[in-house]
Amino acid sequence: LSKQKAQRYEAVKWMLVFAIGVCTGLVGLFVDFFVRLFTQLKFRVVQSSVEECTEKGCLALSLLELLGFNLTFVFLASLLVLIQPVAAGSGIPEIKCYLNGVKVPGVVRLRTVVCKAMGVLFSVAGGLFVGKEGPMIHSGAVVGAGLPQFQSISLRRIQFNFPYFRSDRDKRDFVSAGAAAGVAAAFGAPIGGTLFSLEEGSSFWNQGLTWKVLFCSMAATFTLNFFRSGLQFGSWGSFQLPGLLNFGEFKCSESDKKCHLWTAVDLGFFILMGIVGGLLGATFNCLNKKLAKYRMRNVHPKPKLVRVLESLLVSLTTTVVVFVASMVLGECRQMSSSRHSGNDTLSLQDISEDVNSSIKTFFCPNETYNDMATLFFNPQESAILQLFHQDGTFSPVTLSLFFLLYFLLSCWTYGISVPSGLFVPSLLCGAAFGRLVANLLKSYIGLDHIYSGTFALIGAAAFLGGVVRMTISLTVILIESTNEITYGLPIMITLMVAKWTGDFFNKGIYDIHVNLRGVPLLEWETGVEMDKLRASDIMEPNLTYVYPHTRIQSLVSILRTTVHHAFPVVTENRGNEREFMKGNQLISNNIKFKKSSILTRAGEQRKRSQSMKSYPSSELRNMCDEHIATEEPPEKEDLLQQMLERRYTPYPNLYPDQSPSEEWTMEERFRPLTFHGLILRSQLVTLLDRGVCYSESQSSASQPRLSHAEMSEDYPRYPDIHDLDLTLLNPRMIVDVTPYMNPSPFTVSPNTHVSQVFNLFRTMGLRHLPVVNAVGEVVGIITRHNLTHEFLQARLRQHYQTI
Repeated sequence: LSKQKAQRYEAVKWMLVFAIGVCTGLVGLFVDFFVRLFTQLKFRVVQSSVEECTEKGCLALSLLELLGFNLTFVFLASLLVLIQPVAAGSGIPEIKCYLNGVKVPGVVRLRTVVCKAMGVLFSVAGGLFVGKEGPMIHSGAVVGAGLPQFQSISLRRIQFNFPYFRSDRDKRDFVSAGAAAGVAAAFGAPIGGTLFSLEEGSSFWNQGLTWKVLFCSMAATFTLNFFRSGLQFGSWGSFQLPGLLNFGEFKCSESDKKCHLWTAVDLGFFILMGIVGGLLGATFNCLNKKLAKYRMRNVHPKPKLVRVLESLLVSLTTTVVVFVASMVLGECRQMSSSRHSGNDTLSLQDISEDVNSSIKTFFCPNETYNDMATLFFNPQESAILQLFHQDGTFSPVTLSLFFLLYFLLSCWTYGISVPSGLFVPSLLCGAAFGRLVANLLKSYIGLDHIYSGTFALIGAAAFLGGVVRMTISLTVILIESTNEITYGLPIMITLMVAKWTGDFFNKGIYDIHVNLRGVPLLEWETGVEMDKLRASDIMEPNLTYVYPHTRIQSLVSILRTTVHHAFPVVTENRGNEREFMKGNQLISNNIKFKKSSILTRAGEQRKRSQSMKSYPSSELRNMCDEHIATEEPPEKEDLLQQMLERRYTPYPNLYPDQSPSEEWTMEERFRPLTFHGLILRSQLVTLLDRGVCYSESQSSASQPRLSHAEMSEDYPRYPDIHDLDLTLLNPRMIVDVTPYMNPSPFTVSPNTHVSQVFNLFRTMGLRHLPVVNAVGEVVGIITRHNLTHEFLQARLRQHYQTI
């Protein structure tokens, strides 16, 4: 039966992973469809207005029309963020924290994904310099968290009896799969999505997850590709558009024999571009960090309406800059005569038609186009395609101005109160930088063999790598997006150089935002110098603990006065336990439990000898009898009792339901406590909620038993202790927590090196790590907070001072 159950469990997991992929693909489709619809509507109206007003001289009217569209869309996006504040930004820092083991409130709720998807749709359509790809990762993660639960706070009435996956570990696995599906849908890169989840997201990765995550990513890419190809081209089942962002095919025109995508000589330029990209990325991150700190001090404490006004101010500035730059700063460039019409691949023709159809001819005579307007008056994806594939040139002045304006405005925009991604603005900024380098090399150094598209792509990779500092996953995402494996080496080298250069100055943008929020995120490993510290240096010795048998009033008092998520289950070591066992039923139960749970070598051998007596062999029986005769002490007293009495314990004999008072001495406050296990707050609350207890006059066996399914029924939102109605329970009743505690959690010795503690904590996905000494007494507990970089640094300074 158990084997069948395990197979059913695995089959359900595969089905859910596929469903998560499909749903994430559909979310991507929804966002893409409406962004395209609103953007086309906006540009069609504004473009016809500009063309009319060029002759009549009423361009101010065109600007007002554009402002009307943009401000309305951005206002709607800001309102959605007011409904669910965690929907702001890209969501990648929050998902990174969640997968690292930190619970960010509301990050994977249904309301979040609705506000996120609709908000990013309005903020992209509203002309802000943000992308829809980052929020796709957050949306996928929410789908991954919510779908396997078959319930939601927002839709309380919809509830199914679905007994599977009621643990944090399972939920984290599904969130990893959802985040990967989000990347896959955004870039059409299923392998890149899997690697993103592995590199940036999950802290605790098991081998069986890799295959499921890849399957989920493939399902997302397949779903999005199927529907987009059908809706946009009417050719259902042709699979031409794998992701929301399509880089098109990089190919030299057949007439140009000297052209190569890249040569060995170019690698030197790529390395230099990587260095510059790292420097630009570090500058971007530094400016954005200062802006974020300013917002935290001056914008966030004020009424929520101020955040909406800030978003509208950014939108107003962006619109005016875009409009004025397109009309005043653009140059009229000659259109390219060579068209890609000779190619036989359908997708390449589509890309070239897309590139040529998105050319803007504002104020320019026939056969020329306005290069600045072509970049600004198009959706960001079209502008990226222009820089990658447009044969006509963009003037160096235009590219420099475009890069500078885009750099500053996207830096200001990231962090305002709208859902916003950073991938596409970074790619566009970097592509302009790469195209500028190609122009300069062609015009001033005379390198005719250069293919401008390659330099635009490498520039995009360098800048994006300098901002986000991803390596493996970003390399694979860019290779999959370009469909050109020959770009593997240059992209990899550029990203590596950009990361090293940027890391010299500051962290990646997502890590910066995680730190600003004060989230205790655990890095991959500690610094080498941290091994000077031991577990005893970083643990928290002031424990809040419970006894195996505890009164309800004590439990309620502990739960209401602390915020800890887990409590050690302990018994005290007392000198005169015999008198206690006669006098008090509660203490007697605790002492009995301690005696039954302590394993001595002599006691274990005696048990084995008793079992060997039942063997038929007379020799064995004789051997056992001799053994017992020699081993047993002459007096029939309990060995454990002797051990306990030998030990000097100068502590007051208190009832286990007495809480420490202020007058206690240090010895009274920190009594030796034998460690028996760990019980979670959620389990204690569930036991109180269900009235699991027994009275002093009964034995503990009369206490009702809850199954595992009943204990985890309220997952993931257990009731709060302050909300429980405990009037029906007698506070003198006793709860036996031993059937529900974890009797063998991970523990460490006080002398364990910090690096070992850190690795155990991170690889096992722990939240609490008790520190237990050589005689089985708990001396402290280590939580995530004790392993953060800042805490360890402070402890290290303290360590040096004491030396």
